[in-house]
Amino acid sequence: MNGFVKWMDDAPLWLKIVFALPVLDIVWAVYRIVKGCATKSVLLIVAGILWIFLGSTIIWLIDLICICVWKQPKLFA
Repeated sequence: MNGFVKWMDDAPLWLKIVFALPVLDIVWAVYRIVKGCATKSVLLIVAGILWIFLGSTIIWLIDLICICVWKQPKLFA
């Protein structure tokens, strides 16, 4: 699990932006779930599960903006 989180953290910016696009934003939902399991954070696990269902709405745009500004999805991650 930690390998996936580290790989996502170290991924190039262009790849993070691609993963933040609609439909592909599910990758960031999985990232939140895996990171939540690795850190034993219930909030991250719940946020990841909600991201799966709400990711096709405006939420993907929030991830995209956060990645462009901070190079990481900051909201619940």
